[in-house]
Amino acid sequence: MMMMEMKTLLLLQLQLGVCVSLPPPSSVSISSFNMQHTLSFLPSLESPTHCRYAVQTVRLSRRKSWRSVAACSELMAGQTCNLTLVFKDPFESYLARVKAYTSSQTSNWTQSAHFQPLTDTVFGPPGLTVSGCGNCLLLHLTVPASGGLKQQLQLRDLYRSLEFQVKRTRDGAQYLMSVPFSEQVVISYLQTGVEYCVSVRVSGLLTSTSSLFSQPHCAFTSPPSPLDKSVLLVLGLTGALCALCLFLSGLVIYRGGRSFRRCSLLSALVCQ
Repeated sequence: MMMMEMKTLLLLQLQLGVCVSLPPPSSVSISSFNMQHTLSFLPSLESPTHCRYAVQTVRLSRRKSWRSVAACSELMAGQTCNLTLVFKDPFESYLARVKAYTSSQTSNWTQSAHFQPLTDTVFGPPGLTVSGCGNCLLLHLTVPASGGLKQQLQLRDLYRSLEFQVKRTRDGAQYLMSVPFSEQVVISYLQTGVEYCVSVRVSGLLTSTSSLFSQPHCAFTSPPSPLDKSVLLVLGLTGALCALCLFLSGLVIYRGGRSFRRCSLLSALVCQ
């Protein structure tokens, strides 16, 4: 019962703004990766260690109705606030604010910059598998999950295009190609029996932040032909035979030199 009264008192203090004497937090910012939104802030160095922090948000289309985030009403210094389930509409713009409080004191609110999920998020690369198909590569892409969007939306609905970085392993030759988003893509007109490495990134509908390229995934367009294997075998044997010939030639020259020196020495002794 006493705990309920204490929490009620704290909420009243936060809403009424009484006893404003604590220094406010600073650097309130919202970061987003794959539509997962996180608020962070810095507590004042002058704030007591037992200070707690509360978060409120507002949709700019409803500017007069700030709402408390229940899961972020008793944050401690160093903790962050997950706003993924609060910022569900990717086309809406939001604000967030943070204030410090204790059982008897509170601070002023510190507000974040405007945040628009679709333009401010950073899209990570989709999952990628690569396999050969003759003179082409077959790419399969997997879209990461995101639990913060409206029920009828998925991350794929927010993608505009795919950008691929294709590199030929043999000589490092590479090029970029861009295609509309699809979960299966074919890269054609490649050399058969050659290994290529592919990286991918996505471009969002409205995002202004560059997304990240995936790690390269490598595959041969097709297995090397038996003729290629035979050529490699012949070249290997030829190289080994040449090395053996050089070794034997050197050995003959070395022994011939020693025999010559022995004959010269014997001749000198006879003459004496």
